[in-house]
Amino acid sequence: MHWSEKIAKDIIKRSPDKEEYVCAAGISPSGSIHIGNFRDIATSYFVYKALIKQGKKARLLFSWDEFDRFRKVPVNVKEVAPELENEIGKPYVDVKDPYGCCSSYAEHFEKEFEASLSRFGVKVDFRRQSENYRSGKYAKYIIQAVQKRREIFDILDKFRQQVATPEEREAYYPVSIYCPVCGKDETTITSSSEDGVTCEYTCKCGHKGTWDFSKDFNCKLAWKIDWPMRWMIEGVDFEPGGKDHASPGGSYDTSKIIAKKIFGAQAPMFKGYEFVGIKGTTGKMSGSTGLNLTPDTLLKIYQPEMILWLYSKSEPNKAFDFCFDDEILRQYFEFDKMLKVYQAGKGKNYDYIEGIMHNCMIEGRELYPVPMQQIVNFGSVVDFNADMLETVFEKIGTPYKKEEFAERLELAKYWLEKCSPENMNTLLGYRNWDFYNTLNEVEKKEIQLLHDFIAKGEYDLDALNSFIYTIPREADPDFQEENKKTAQAQFFKNAYNLMIGKAAGPRLYLFLFAVEPQRYLGLLDFSTPQTEEEKTLAAEAKAEAERKAAEEEARRKAAEEEEARKNAIAPIKEEITIDEFDKVDMRVCKVINCEIVKNAKKLLKLTLFDGLDERVIVSSIRDDYTPEELIGRKIIVIANLKPAKFAGVKSNGMLIAASGDDFGCKIIFVDDCVPEGTAIH
Repeated sequence: MHWSEKIAKDIIKRSPDKEEYVCAAGISPSGSIHIGNFRDIATSYFVYKALIKQGKKARLLFSWDEFDRFRKVPVNVKEVAPELENEIGKPYVDVKDPYGCCSSYAEHFEKEFEASLSRFGVKVDFRRQSENYRSGKYAKYIIQAVQKRREIFDILDKFRQQVATPEEREAYYPVSIYCPVCGKDETTITSSSEDGVTCEYTCKCGHKGTWDFSKDFNCKLAWKIDWPMRWMIEGVDFEPGGKDHASPGGSYDTSKIIAKKIFGAQAPMFKGYEFVGIKGTTGKMSGSTGLNLTPDTLLKIYQPEMILWLYSKSEPNKAFDFCFDDEILRQYFEFDKMLKVYQAGKGKNYDYIEGIMHNCMIEGRELYPVPMQQIVNFGSVVDFNADMLETVFEKIGTPYKKEEFAERLELAKYWLEKCSPENMNTLLGYRNWDFYNTLNEVEKKEIQLLHDFIAKGEYDLDALNSFIYTIPREADPDFQEENKKTAQAQFFKNAYNLMIGKAAGPRLYLFLFAVEPQRYLGLLDFSTPQTEEEKTLAAEAKAEAERKAAEEEARRKAAEEEEARKNAIAPIKEEITIDEFDKVDMRVCKVINCEIVKNAKKLLKLTLFDGLDERVIVSSIRDDYTPEELIGRKIIVIANLKPAKFAGVKSNGMLIAASGDDFGCKIIFVDDCVPEGTAIH
């Protein structure tokens, strides 16, 4: 039984009388939706299909979390719209579209994803959270959360390592207000009415006012309260989540309790999923960094059914790779094996295969298991001409029609040109005299025998296959049988070098039979001297090859240098004495408050208790931490560093952290059992 069917059975068992089951997924449009995010909707989609398969009515719900805070400008977006740094703190739906084609940042990336989603045949019931919030749909639940804010704090506190203070509990509110003046969520609620309907707030921009949650809807619940509220309202039965949400004490564990104790609702069944890997290219996938691979990118080398197949055949908690290298050909081979069994309706492991393939089929599309390896082998030889490739397939006894392989031919073309040019098999435009002159007399005789046999044209596929294996023996009067395989392999390499300029290609006999002889016979005929035109073409080809090699070498060196720069380990600094080290006062401090520094894009102001008194330090860690992540934590601070001003704020010390281009800034935290003021020796 497929993993999605097991989950569906458990859902039905838990709520056997429910009229319609709801499977949910959701993504924040922080940038282009990458293939890791896509696992969220794929997992829910397969469970939805399993419920339908078991005769149940079901709905696939997809939430655009476009009302979330815009936290970071992705690298690729920053290149075209660096001014978006000024919009950090607004909801995605209020941030302008950096490309100027849509009404907002959110809409741009939503449309991009929805266009690719349609190619998978996935039909979903979209929910746009900005509309739900701003329509007042959630107003009474926000008021309910404000009324029960202390209870919510206590639930959240159970999952924190540090002990909360009464002041923290009293100051906690589970909702963020988007300021009506600056539009950002840089607000602080200072007090609220007993019934939770109104509150007083201030904003970093200087605005302050009264908020009425029954009328003012431009506000949003914190994630761990927003999630269970939506479960309750939508009646969600299943929702997956990344392994960070699935970890013990993570978002799901916390939200499950909030759902029950605050909203009186049962949390849906949950399945955590692993991250998706990529082979043959580099870069950590993240929508908000801009280093990502989108479904649309994958659709340039994979058929949509194959993408679904890779998600379907791997249990959610198992990692797998999308491949841009030669491994993709193995994936196509495995997919075709399963497809043949599925289409036949019988075969070894049919039930297992049927469960996987059921999730991959797209209504209105016919699939044909034409071997991708053969399309790759012969596609470039015929310049990716579908009619010519159809003729090739007919000649080698596999009469696939062009309508059966046309889609894969386009995918193969993109993959060969963009990802694997070394696998292109393109006939040379001139005789390869440079290589021919390196051959000995026996090897030259082998090429002549091959040419003469092909030129006669009196052969079929079997005869050609038999003959080419006898050529080394016929050409060498001193041929030794024990060296047969070595001699044959070298002959094949020589033939390929003369025809396609490299030592390997498709099966030689298939290649020679499939391609029209007049296209390559001249490349095997060295009975006439090299022409001036050939010399020119050879020189141009050599120069082009050297240019490409130099470019590739430059790219490789640049990548190595960049990697070395990122990972460079600084040399040990000049030796100091114990007395000199003792001058540095490093001590454990507790973060008792943290806030964003006004008019500074990267700075946070931390108020610390150092064991003796409170002190303020300023640090450029805003891209890596939110204030909420730091309050209550214990860190190491150099306490006797000379004070300095940053953005007008006096900083009395410096926190200790590790930093690097590839991981940002990571503060060194101290276990909560260590008292404030403890010296670091």
